[in-house]
Amino acid sequence: MIDRNVILKTTSMLLAGVLASSVLVLTVGAQSPAGTTASAGKHSAAAGAPFRNQPVRMANRARAYYGLVWGVESLSVKAVESGEIIRFIYHVIDADKAKTLNDKKLEPALIDPEKGVKLVVPSLEQVGFLRQTSTPVEGKSYWMAFSNSGRLVRRGDRVNIVIGQFHADNLVVE
Repeated sequence: MIDRNVILKTTSMLLAGVLASSVLVLTVGAQSPAGTTASAGKHSAAAGAPFRNQPVRMANRARAYYGLVWGVESLSVKAVESGEIIRFIYHVIDADKAKTLNDKKLEPALIDPEKGVKLVVPSLEQVGFLRQTSTPVEGKSYWMAFSNSGRLVRRGDRVNIVIGQFHADNLVVE
């Protein structure tokens, strides 16, 4: 005859094993498999997973053009101060060619052709224009800030920078 205690112990151990395996199966089933991109994409977007937008980098041809003709490289446009200001930054590699960008007589403009918006560099009473107008020095980076009141230009927009004859087109706002 089988002892009643042995039956109870065996039954409880089997029940505990079944419960533990069902919890394991439910946990694994709730995670999206690595191979299914469609379900993983929907899941991560809906759950608010971080999205790292990599800006479209400038083509080598354009980079060479700005370096050879205008004496600048590393052109970038960034939304700062919660989007109220759009900052244009460039690095000087030839000071003589880059003089145009720092010319006080020329009024720079940031143009968003899709939205039909033109931003200008503001002038503050005690500060003056929000741009650097000193003689450019090779190896240094310079900037200018465009007023974006109303936040019409946003991250991801493609904009053009115009300073006299200088035109930098299709720069992505970071």
